[in-house]
Amino acid sequence: MLKSIKTSVVALILVSAAIIAHAQKKITEGTIVYGIKYKIDAPGAPEQQKIKFNGDISKLELSFGPAAVGVLLDIKSGAGLTLVDIPVAQKQLAAKMSKADMDESKNSRPQYSDFKATGEKKTIGGYNAEKYTFKDSKGGAGELWATTDVDVPLNIATADFKDVKGFVVLIDTPEATLTLKSLTEGKVGELSITKIPSGYDEITYADLKAMQGGGE
Repeated sequence: MLKSIKTSVVALILVSAAIIAHAQKKITEGTIVYGIKYKIDAPGAPEQQKIKFNGDISKLELSFGPAAVGVLLDIKSGAGLTLVDIPVAQKQLAAKMSKADMDESKNSRPQYSDFKATGEKKTIGGYNAEKYTFKDSKGGAGELWATTDVDVPLNIATADFKDVKGFVVLIDTPEATLTLKSLTEGKVGELSITKIPSGYDEITYADLKAMQGGGE
């Protein structure tokens, strides 16, 4: 009888461990795609964003008309690199960004705070998710859904939600709704904020801002 109980306990522990391991699958390298639906007038804005990640470094890829833009962020250092490819103009530009530069860019957007888990649950993109509410610095409010089914490194798309437990699968703000379309584990190659890709001309961040109409 005692032997039977011990066997059952061991079996239960093994099953529980397997469930936990499955629920917390860790992905250190891969690609995330979010679909975007706008609530404001945003002509020419991208309908999706792709994020490649490899450890602490991630790359956001967006298309703006004829231009392809890539923004890399090192979560640990806070520094980054912006790549702009304009085939019709035969231009490929790269601008390294210090932590201060990245913070300046971040501060131009609404800042999110006061994250609160609601206990409401539903499945999004095949993942079990919980609803959170939050506030923004412009007096607005939003909600997001996060899952603990997978463990994905904090990256350029989710850095603003570091106080939320889990991987964000949906973000709903007054401006737009981003919904996870896919999360794919797999090699994305080296991501670097210090190496300028072949064919790109390096410029300063100040020059880049001036080109975008953000200079003084």
